[in-house]
Amino acid sequence: MIDYIKGKLVEITPTDLVLECNGIGYRILISLQTYEALHTLQDVKVYIHHYLREDEELYYGFASKDERELFRLLIGVSGIGASTARMMLSSLTSDEIRNAIIAEDINKIKSIKGIGMKSAQRLILELKDKVVKGEGSENTALFPSAQSGVADEATTALVMLGFTKANVNKAVSAVLKDKPTATLEEIIKLSLKRL
Repeated sequence: MIDYIKGKLVEITPTDLVLECNGIGYRILISLQTYEALHTLQDVKVYIHHYLREDEELYYGFASKDERELFRLLIGVSGIGASTARMMLSSLTSDEIRNAIIAEDINKIKSIKGIGMKSAQRLILELKDKVVKGEGSENTALFPSAQSGVADEATTALVMLGFTKANVNKAVSAVLKDKPTATLEEIIKLSLKRL
């Protein structure tokens, strides 16, 4: 299996590129995110997802492992194919997609061409827990393991106070980003200021 191809960028468009490596030109399909990261460079390293079916063989390329991992997570959802996942990564950044899934922002996901209400709901349902745990990302879990118990307790307490889980997750994440060693009491107090 090919993990990445490193070589000279021969040509690039917002949808694909040709990468020359040892005299072989590889045509690789890319997202707009990858285009933005690579279009000014000459020598590049492209992380590959090899898509193989009975009637076609394609390479999908990504400027970072992070984007590739999210792509693989997206195509694991029933009804989301490689083309739709690439469209999602072209419409929104990886972080915007993850945040929309965590916040259960159906409208943001629905705004992507080719994604309807049912697909958006399925995407959130199937991926929310995985994204919170850090799957589909090079990064670790949303809440560092030492803080995950405290964050879970704070989230539960805030939801019991009547706030929506999506808003609570955003607030708790922001608090832990600003102050990773916050105590349970501090997380709740600081989150309440953000809600």
